[in-house]
Amino acid sequence: MKNTLTIILLVVLGIFAIQGCSKYNNFVDKDEDVEKAWSDVETQYQRRADLIPNLVNTVKGYADFEKNTFVEVTEARSKATSINLTADDLTEENLRRFQEAQSQLSGSLSRLLATFERYPELKANQGFLDLQKQLEGTENRIAVARRDFNSVVTDYNKSVRKFPSNFYATIFGFDKRAQFEADAGAENAPKVEF
Repeated sequence: MKNTLTIILLVVLGIFAIQGCSKYNNFVDKDEDVEKAWSDVETQYQRRADLIPNLVNTVKGYADFEKNTFVEVTEARSKATSINLTADDLTEENLRRFQEAQSQLSGSLSRLLATFERYPELKANQGFLDLQKQLEGTENRIAVARRDFNSVVTDYNKSVRKFPSNFYATIFGFDKRAQFEADAGAENAPKVEF
């Protein structure tokens, strides 16, 4: 009887260990997916940050007295690029700080691009138009990268939170990850006046 109980206990522990290995490997795969998706997001934000000096310099040649706008864009870019997060640092607070800095940069860029309306010769500058198109394309890439990141994080979070996986996630130290959220006020349509 004692041998049978020992065998049953060993079989149960063996099943638990095999299932644990499988769950751990699954969490590692999903964690790597989150890190890759985060890297894709950072790449697109870096692309935008790299375009900004060229855009600012092109506009500067036509709008020498728009100094406040240039300073604002430069400071926002500096702040946005100074926040360096790894996928492991993606707490809700850190992601919120990162997102706020990127939103400030987006607002500054919008104001910079609005200045070109006052300069007809700038509107005709092919270099400026090319940079503007690249920036628009980059903004679209950022949106896609953020959406893809949220999708991967959602999948990861589901696996970390579902039973019985949550039991293994706790044992192995896999925690829920933060996602990008809409900027405050994004639910309101912008006011357009003519």
